[in-house]
Amino acid sequence: MLKDLLYQSRSYRSFDESVKIPYEALVEFIDCARLTPSSMNLQVLKFRPVTDSAECDRILSCTGWAASLKDVKLPPQGHTPTAYIVICADKQLRENAESFQRDLGICAQTIMLAATEAGFGGCMIGSFSPEKVSAALTLPSHILPLLVLALGKPDEKVSLTEPKENGSVTYYRENGIHFVPKRKLKDLILK
Repeated sequence: MLKDLLYQSRSYRSFDESVKIPYEALVEFIDCARLTPSSMNLQVLKFRPVTDSAECDRILSCTGWAASLKDVKLPPQGHTPTAYIVICADKQLRENAESFQRDLGICAQTIMLAATEAGFGGCMIGSFSPEKVSAALTLPSHILPLLVLALGKPDEKVSLTEPKENGSVTYYRENGIHFVPKRKLKDLILK
């Protein structure tokens, strides 16, 4: 059921490096995204699957993780993602292709849900240098990286929780558990 997948699909930042995601699985996740709606049906997004360990290392070096956790290095040494999908805009299809943020969100969430269904997990990373990622993957100049999806077999526990008494929904870690405060449904519904 979709809601079960949503509970399982968290932002994971620690992975079991012994479990590799096959390239074919990444292609299947991308195929799920291919089927989603697209603004004006222009389909300006392109996807770069990454499973090669040297390329994964290069991508990792271009990214920033969990900015709210100042005293924690993530992912931990020896617990890095084993795959990535870099979602890009093809500027040959539309000059302002990077403005297609709706499509980006739809595709990213679809890929993450497909990965979760397959027993994997990941983290959407917006903190990266598009120029460095382009160079790391030798992407053509008309292809602009918009979002990095780090993927692997999660080896950490992520728990949904209530916001703190002061209303803060900033995620935090305690005793090795990553807590993600979620507002109550009643607080989201406008009347």
